[in-house]
Amino acid sequence: MDLNTLVRLSRRRQRTGRPTPPPLRLDLPEGMTEPLGCDAVAVPAAFGPRLMSRLPRVGCVYEDGARWWWIVPADSDVAMEWPSPVAYSAGAVVRDADCPPVLINRPADDVPYTPPIPLYLALCRVTGTTPGWSRALSA
Repeated sequence: MDLNTLVRLSRRRQRTGRPTPPPLRLDLPEGMTEPLGCDAVAVPAAFGPRLMSRLPRVGCVYEDGARWWWIVPADSDVAMEWPSPVAYSAGAVVRDADCPPVLINRPADDVPYTPPIPLYLALCRVTGTTPGWSRALSA
C-alpha cells in the first residue's frame, strides 16, 4: 500500500461516521513481570470457561464482551497455526474491541503467562481442529 491509498482509506472511514477505536495494549497488573515479552491469544468468549478447566496453569486473562484474551510469551505463534476463530496478537495489542478489555483472571504468582502449548491443544480440542504437527504431510 502506498501513502495515497492509506489516506483515501482513512478519509473514507471518516466519512462513514464510524471511527475506528485506537489500538490499545493489554496492561499487566501491578507487580507482574514479563521476562519473555507479551503477546495475546483472543478466543470467542463462549470458549473461555471450557478452556479454563482444561489448562494446568492459567495466566492473566482479559475479557471484552465478545472475546477472552490470554497472555502468552512473545513469539508463541512461531511454528503454530492457531485454529480458527482464534486471533493472535503480537505485543498484546487489541485493535477492534467494542470496549476496553477487563482483567478476569490473575495468577497467584507474578508471571502473567498461560503456557502456549497447552492453550493451543485445548483450543484445538474445543474447535475440533487437528493440531498442525499431527496432520498428514502431502508430497
